[in-house]
Amino acid sequence: MMSQRVALLSLACVLGRALPAAAAERPPIIGVAHITFRVSDLAKARAFYSGLLGYDELDHAGPAARPERVRFEVNDRQHIAVVPGLPADQDERLVRVAFETTDAAALRAYLVGKGVAAEEPAMDAGDRVLRVRDPDGHAVEFVEYTSTGRGLARRPGPISPQRVSARILHVGLAVRDPAAADRFYKDVLGFSEIWRGGRDDTRTDWINMKVPDGTEYLEYMLTGAEPLDRTRLGSMHHVALVVPDIQAALDMVRSRPGGWDRQTVRNPQVGRNRRWQLNLFDPDGSRAELMEPYTMR
Repeated sequence: MMSQRVALLSLACVLGRALPAAAAERPPIIGVAHITFRVSDLAKARAFYSGLLGYDELDHAGPAARPERVRFEVNDRQHIAVVPGLPADQDERLVRVAFETTDAAALRAYLVGKGVAAEEPAMDAGDRVLRVRDPDGHAVEFVEYTSTGRGLARRPGPISPQRVSARILHVGLAVRDPAAADRFYKDVLGFSEIWRGGRDDTRTDWINMKVPDGTEYLEYMLTGAEPLDRTRLGSMHHVALVVPDIQAALDMVRSRPGGWDRQTVRNPQVGRNRRWQLNLFDPDGSRAELMEPYTMR
C-alpha cells in the first residue's frame, strides 16, 4: 500500500497535479435523539408529557438549562422537547427531529463532501449539534453527546418509574416526494428501508427507514395530493414510544388525570403492521403513538 502511494505521489509530481483529497467517511448515526414540538400552553403541555405520559423534566437548573424549552426524559439518551409560543393560526407544530451521532464535526465534513449545506456544529445544552434541512424543509439535527451535556453522568436517582415508555422507537415526518427523501436519508446518510404499508393493500402511505447504525427509525408519512391541514400534520409529525403491553399502558394512562378524555386518548387498534397501537394527542394535537414491539401472534 505504501509503495502504491509513493508511486502515485511521484506520478503526481511528474504531471504537476495534486492528488485528490480522500473523501470523508460518514461517522455512525446510531438512533433517535429527540423530537421537539411547539405548544400554545406550557402548563397544559406539562400536564400531558409529565402528568399523563409520566416523564421527568431535564432542564430544572444549571448552565445547560434553557428556559424557552422544556425537555422530558424518556431515557438516558432520548427525550421529547416542547417550546412555547405556538400561534393560534399556525398548523405546523413540529420544530425539529434529531438523531444521535458519534462525531458531529466529521458528519458535517461528510455531508459537505456530498453537496449538503451544513454549518459548523454548535453547542446546545452542553452537546454538539449539527443542523441541516431535509428535502421537505424539516429541521433535522445530529447530536453528539459530550461530557458537559447528555454524556454527563445522570443526576442521582432513577428515571421516573411513572413513565409510560422507556424508549422512542421512531419519529414520523410528512414527506411529499419519497424519491427526494431517499436521496438524502438513504443515499447520503445510509438509512435503509425496513417496511412499507398503507391504509389498504393497494397503496403506500408509510415507509420505515432504519438509522444506519442502530434499530430505531424514521417513518416517512407520505402526504399524497390531499391538503395538509392541522389535523393531518398533527398526526403525521409524531413520536412513537415502544411499550411491552398496550393494555397495561392504557390502564396506566387511564389511571391519570385526563386519561379518559376521548380527544386525548384514543382506543387501542391493530396497525397495518399487525402491532397493537395506542394514539394519544397533546393539547395542541401532536401525536404520541404507543406501540408494542412485536406483531400479533
